[in-house]
Amino acid sequence: MKIFRSALAMGAVVFLAACLAPDFGPEGPGETGESAIGTVLTDAGGMTLYTYAPDEPGKSNCTSFCAMFWPPAEVAEGAEPHDGFTLVPRENGSMQWAYEGQPLYGFLEDIKPGDVNGDGEDGVWFAARP
Repeated sequence: MKIFRSALAMGAVVFLAACLAPDFGPEGPGETGESAIGTVLTDAGGMTLYTYAPDEPGKSNCTSFCAMFWPPAEVAEGAEPHDGFTLVPRENGSMQWAYEGQPLYGFLEDIKPGDVNGDGEDGVWFAARP
């Protein structure tokens, strides 16, 4: 029974991460919003985007379990780089938005626009700033 509950909980985390992944129009990121820490980059819904210090320019190192809590900013088909925003390939073949070479992510614990609950998390996650 414990295994079933653990599997169910993991399934719920995966489902929530998919639902809370950053959302962009066909033009991609480029929005900004105000938060308790100042102006931050956001998705189309006003949710804060983050960078991960262990990432290398043009390469995402947040995969698997990490990406469940920090969903990558996925690129819609046909989207084009612009204004400092670039595309980064992920290990699963999908593409992720980056700003000035740093891959962008959402955060599972941000609930409403303007939340910056992930800023400073573990000393490696930071709200992306224009």
